[in-house]
Amino acid sequence: MARAGMERWRDRLALVTGASAGIGAAVARALVQQGLKVVGCARTVGNIEELAAECKSAGYPGTLIPFRCDLSNEEDILSMFSAIRCQHGGVDICINNAGLARTDTLLSGSTSGWKDMFNVNVLALCICTREAYQSMKERKVDDGHIIHINSMSGHRVVPLSVAHFYSATKYAVTSLTEGLRQELREAQTHIRATCLKPEDVAEAVIYALSTPPHVQIGDIQMRPTEQET
Repeated sequence: MARAGMERWRDRLALVTGASAGIGAAVARALVQQGLKVVGCARTVGNIEELAAECKSAGYPGTLIPFRCDLSNEEDILSMFSAIRCQHGGVDICINNAGLARTDTLLSGSTSGWKDMFNVNVLALCICTREAYQSMKERKVDDGHIIHINSMSGHRVVPLSVAHFYSATKYAVTSLTEGLRQELREAQTHIRATCLKPEDVAEAVIYALSTPPHVQIGDIQMRPTEQET
């Protein structure tokens, strides 16, 4: 069923990073169900190809387009945006979902592990955001939406040494989302920025996108409801 408020997105293009499994796959499926063209990217696209076939078989009105991209490599990201521009016009919605966790502690972790997390969780998110905004701006798209999929680790530091550097990258996402909102406001654009935290992220993405263009959804934090006893 089409969600009220989602009609304006029909046949427009959304980019979902890390779409091969988990949250990214669920978000990609939900958007295809709402009639969007979705470019789902990951380092390997076998799972995305299978999901695209499932969506087609189910008769969903949208289309899922698998795209192989190593988000730790800026050239790969730029090539992806170039291909999207040439083949589909550009990006209207950018959902930065890809994330990487390594068990590298602050006291004994490897520099390469820290770099891997920073490159995907922070730099790739920033590069995709920049390129998506420029894509919207050059096409005069003023109602686009940039969504960062964050984690509760971006709001609290748990007493678990293997999670501390990862948590730092997620705190960065929290800060970057607010900075992005401020820069979009300074640019006098109606492009919106939203930060989402689990649990039902796919539903939260549809909710954020279905709100009227003049409504800014800053943060959505999903928590399970308490069961009555």
